[in-house]
Amino acid sequence: MRLHFDALAYCFIYFLQTAASTHGRFAARDAPFDQVREIPDRSHQAADEAEPEKYFHESTFSKHYDGRFADKQLNYNERRSSLTALMQTYVSTMNDIGAETWIMHGSLLGWYWSRKTLPCDLDIDVMVSEQSIHHLANYYNMTVHTFSLTSNTEDGENRSSSYMLEINPHYTNSTLDSVNKIDARWIDTSTGLFIDITTLRRNSTAQALGFPDAMMVKDTHHYNYDDIFPLRHSIFEGYPVQIPYAYAELLMEEYGAKALSEVYFQNHRFDPGRGEWVALSCKDFGTCGNYRNPVDGVNLPVSSGKRDQDEAAALSQLGAAEHAEPSSGAQMGDSLPLSRLIDQRPRSSRRWQA
Repeated sequence: MRLHFDALAYCFIYFLQTAASTHGRFAARDAPFDQVREIPDRSHQAADEAEPEKYFHESTFSKHYDGRFADKQLNYNERRSSLTALMQTYVSTMNDIGAETWIMHGSLLGWYWSRKTLPCDLDIDVMVSEQSIHHLANYYNMTVHTFSLTSNTEDGENRSSSYMLEINPHYTNSTLDSVNKIDARWIDTSTGLFIDITTLRRNSTAQALGFPDAMMVKDTHHYNYDDIFPLRHSIFEGYPVQIPYAYAELLMEEYGAKALSEVYFQNHRFDPGRGEWVALSCKDFGTCGNYRNPVDGVNLPVSSGKRDQDEAAALSQLGAAEHAEPSSGAQMGDSLPLSRLIDQRPRSSRRWQA
């Protein structure tokens, strides 16, 4: 039986209106999560009445967890495993979608050293292009993606984990925004850990002053176009990723030159033989009697003036012994391991930041 033409036209118009409302509508703040939250009867969100326009609310117990999905902090090993899975699932999904994204900040520093997340890191930072954030907002906001992951337990059984892509409705605001500087998040709905997603935009103010390559992010970071593009292809946590072109200069600007050469960082030591960061133990210094119970799997020293000074001196001596000799062409104030550096081109000045 054929439908009358008018009826078909009405159905088509209704479909367009419904699709537009679905992809273009955002909640005033947080959307309902009854169907995706694993702990639907309680929330640990830290909402601040002084910031009524803030969209993403972290947990009451840590700013690195989403309180809608978590009620506690993970221990050291659990966090590392969960962050690895978080990154792998994000990259896999974005590659399937075709979104242009790359790692930045602390995650980029982890890539530089070991092609993995830093063991002391508590979250992951990535950027997307402006075109990609619009695409994600229009078609993938609030989508939940389920993966079968192999656990790190002895039995190695597979477990199912779900991840939600959530777009901040303030993502369309292209000016500095201290409370909504994160444009989107990729959230582990079982642990509450997340990836912060920010958008690289053209800096219209600087461009109006005659700097056509000026770029910016709402979290106050500023870049030139050739700081980021063309993106380089690499591997991170075993998956294909992209990194900014001038990664070395960006890391030194953000963390200092020592970040690319200092082998001791936050109770960890970089082991060049294993190519990874390992947690320090009191056995490294022969001072196990001076240490209290481990915290997050890392032995921390008891606070006691002279003892702390002695151990700091021992740590400094160990670090000095492991530093490589300076290599020609790497005079940046510290010795840089050139085997980790890819050729960098001269960069444009950023006089527009002054």
